[in-house]
Amino acid sequence: MAQECCNTDEKDTIKKMPAAAGKPKEHEHKEGENHDHEDDEHEEDDGHNHGADDSDDWKSHWPLLTSLAILLVMLVLEFGFKFKPVFPVDLIIYVAAYLLAGYNVLNLAFRKAIRFDFFNEFFLMSVATIGAFAIGSYSEGVAVMVFYSIGEWFQDAAVNRAKRSIKALLDIRPDEVTVMRNGNTEVIHPNEIQVDEIIQVKAGEKVALDGELNSDAATFNTAALTGESKPDTKRKGEQVLAGMINLDKVSEIKVKSLFKNSKLSKILEMVQDATARKSQTQLFISRFAKIYTPIVFALAVAVCLIPYFFADPYIFNVWFYRALVFLVISCPCALVVSIPLGYFGGIGLASKNGILFKGSNFLDVITKVNVVVMDKTGTLTKGVFKVQDVVTKDIDKEELVKLTAALESNSTHPIAKAVVEYAGDNAKSLKAENVEEVSGHGLKGTVDGKNIFAGNVKLLKKFNIEYPAEIDNLVDTVVVIAVNDKYAGYITIADEIKEDAKLAIDEMHKLNIKTVMLSGDKQAVVSKVAQTLNVDNAYGDLLPEGKVEKVQALKNEGKHIAFVGDGVNDAPVVALADAGIAMGGLGSDATIETADIVIQNDQPSKIVTAMKIGKITRSIVWQNITIAMVVKVIVLVLGAGGVATLWEAVIADVGVALLAILNAVRIQRMKM
Repeated sequence: MAQECCNTDEKDTIKKMPAAAGKPKEHEHKEGENHDHEDDEHEEDDGHNHGADDSDDWKSHWPLLTSLAILLVMLVLEFGFKFKPVFPVDLIIYVAAYLLAGYNVLNLAFRKAIRFDFFNEFFLMSVATIGAFAIGSYSEGVAVMVFYSIGEWFQDAAVNRAKRSIKALLDIRPDEVTVMRNGNTEVIHPNEIQVDEIIQVKAGEKVALDGELNSDAATFNTAALTGESKPDTKRKGEQVLAGMINLDKVSEIKVKSLFKNSKLSKILEMVQDATARKSQTQLFISRFAKIYTPIVFALAVAVCLIPYFFADPYIFNVWFYRALVFLVISCPCALVVSIPLGYFGGIGLASKNGILFKGSNFLDVITKVNVVVMDKTGTLTKGVFKVQDVVTKDIDKEELVKLTAALESNSTHPIAKAVVEYAGDNAKSLKAENVEEVSGHGLKGTVDGKNIFAGNVKLLKKFNIEYPAEIDNLVDTVVVIAVNDKYAGYITIADEIKEDAKLAIDEMHKLNIKTVMLSGDKQAVVSKVAQTLNVDNAYGDLLPEGKVEKVQALKNEGKHIAFVGDGVNDAPVVALADAGIAMGGLGSDATIETADIVIQNDQPSKIVTAMKIGKITRSIVWQNITIAMVVKVIVLVLGAGGVATLWEAVIADVGVALLAILNAVRIQRMKM
């Protein structure tokens, strides 16, 4: 069908890519998503690249270039020197040029015609150019085919460039890795590495698998994953992901995920999937082309035959020529090429900025969002607890921290880890004995001969230890400590707000987008964060089903919702929202799998960037639709009225197609 024009079908891109691990998502029911592939059933590999390979080598286009040269020489002789070869010499020369330029188009038209598929641009161009020869307009027939083929060449080059950008992304996965086994190193394929094995990454090499740093420290370029080129220094035990580039010395990494399950492999799978999911605009244009092309054929026949009943005198060649002009200008290539190319450019621009759209449909969806609902921990805050303050009574501050850290070092709770990290080496100087966990309350044990209690206020109440009443009114998380059954002080701990969280909220407000924060944390903490960031509404003490209820209530009001989260408990809400956005750095696999958009560097400000990219893409796509339709309607009218010739028709058709393609390609060059 008409959408096969210019070999732009995204499926063709997918076919040429290695399959990534993982299964298709099961949440593909959202607004803007459509799995009616009726327009895919005719997608074939016989698109007309005219012999173009991915390198766009000029040598592969020698027949077309030869035809162009012949046409130019003949036109110079005819119009410059007033010399025209006699019949049949001129016919032979023009036929040779015509076949050199149009062999592929004629071949495709014939192959489709024997399957009774007549309503496509190959058959359209073949009829128009053969018709021009039939009425003696040899030079115009050749010109139509030559310039049409040149337009296709440029279109193929644009599409191939887009394909190469995806292939380059696939190439960032290393094909081999150095693993340490039995005291020796060997180089093998990453597929053969098992979890908990140690791999070596030399300076300048890419990390092949997800893991944690086994060396003391190393610096990595994370641009492939996050879009940020700023080096990121990791310490021993911190997470290192496949795709990062080691920037300094040889580093050792303990593998924590198989090759097929790495975050990079999942990213590549998402990008491949994204090219297969079409936006509503693409689907509309594909279906429009199916209806548009036969209508154009019918109108061309009408332009040729109906004047017989009204024109006096009726000259068949005149009206037949006008019908040919009508056919040439009606070719829908500018639409069916530039529109998917525009969306593809939007996906590429987002990827460069560390944002993954899982389909061009979501570029449309995000432009309609008017309420952004966000989780707190891991989305607006870092999800990393830090000690904020230490308050003591009748004990030295350093001594209290040392005793508490010694006890808390026996727990894996994030709050306990925050205390131990704050204490530093002091946490190792003492050892706790007889440690007992009081479920839901905290820890008790013996440190340096002293009975230590560390936990929430419930712990002290349980053991009848008095503490200041004002502690109950503190907003931050509090670790209350008692030494030898007497209150000794408390440590406040809070999650840090991300550096760009306030900027993100402010930018959303500038776009007239309402902001809502949902959290399972206590309401006092949630309200404090919301006030700091100027979030419009904030709700705390929510279970996962409570978050679902809040989002559903907003949807019932007719709001278009984007939900941003990172935890496993956020997956149901992400699936419910019109646009589900996952924080991909710290986010759980379940949430990333469910989300429609993934932010790789966990920056809230990227939410606004994603919205802007969606709006830019949609704007350019509709610019192309408007330009193409206006130009075509004008030339169609002029052609039917006998004002426009085949020359004007082909120049207008190729010109508007190239203009639309250049407009679409510029998306990939934009800076955000």
